[in-house]
Amino acid sequence: MRRFRNRSLAALTALGALALSGCGAEAHTPGDRAAPGPSGRTVTAHQLMRLTTVHEETGMTLLEGPVFGADGRLIVVDVTAPPGKPKVMSVDVRGKKARTLFTDDRGAYTSAQFSPYDGRLYLSDFANGEIVSLAPGGGDRRTFFTGEVGGARMQPDDIAFDRDGNLYVSDSLGLTTGEARGRVVRVDRDGGAATVLADGLAATNGISFDVGYRGLWISELTENRISYLPVDGRPGAAGRHTAVRVDGGVAQTDSIAVDADGNLYQGLHGRPAMAVYDRCGERLATVEVPARAGGLESATNVAITPGGTKAYMTVSGPAGGYLYAFEAFAEGIRQSNGG
Repeated sequence: MRRFRNRSLAALTALGALALSGCGAEAHTPGDRAAPGPSGRTVTAHQLMRLTTVHEETGMTLLEGPVFGADGRLIVVDVTAPPGKPKVMSVDVRGKKARTLFTDDRGAYTSAQFSPYDGRLYLSDFANGEIVSLAPGGGDRRTFFTGEVGGARMQPDDIAFDRDGNLYVSDSLGLTTGEARGRVVRVDRDGGAATVLADGLAATNGISFDVGYRGLWISELTENRISYLPVDGRPGAAGRHTAVRVDGGVAQTDSIAVDADGNLYQGLHGRPAMAVYDRCGERLATVEVPARAGGLESATNVAITPGGTKAYMTVSGPAGGYLYAFEAFAEGIRQSNGG
């Protein structure tokens, strides 16, 4: 999640080696591409549907957290939806129809992901510093975690689960003040113990495990960089390093997804596009919406169909909140489905 406009804010209130193999190998090539350039290919995304319009109460709409449920429907959150409007939506991407899955009068939900442990849908509530969960159908809201961690309440942005269902949170602490106080927090799957794995980050935003669950890819919004944090067998933040420096121009690094080949899909706030890198940091492509699609400012996140290559990107701006589709570089896995 990115920096809110002032009116919306008021309304809502690390040296280790990265064990990589196959670097330099030829990557999968998506369809609908232009000739390679210095920053990889250009992949054109196609508009699937508009989900939301700008909310009068908050002055914007901001789609995030796309994740496929077991029923094949795509779950999407609208961060700035006011009370009573759909805050979590369930989308039939084939029929191009959406329905409200959940709303309330307090939360600003910035991500969504299903737990491999209990099958529930988990949401990060940026406004209240909480992680909540819902039954897959949208009911039975529960507070999974709330309170301080390491002496400070979180500003949870994105989330990722390990194989056992423990939760990893990108804590964007310091975003509103411009201080590098961001953290990565691990919460046990029962919602009990919470541990700070890394701190001193610049507005921690995207977070995703690599394919082997050895470490976490973390984007830092205000530094336009992607860091790598080994976690396999490590109790803390030892070995964190800068992995990719993103040439974003006016845009900033948002959420991260990872496909079956280990490629990173880096969302951009401030530009309706995504930057795609291989696991060695080489830029493979830029996913763009057509130039004629005006009124769009951010492409925050993407979900790739599990076992398939159709990708659905959340794109927002003054024109509204949209889903755009494109062919991914490799198949979708858990790391490219929510967060």
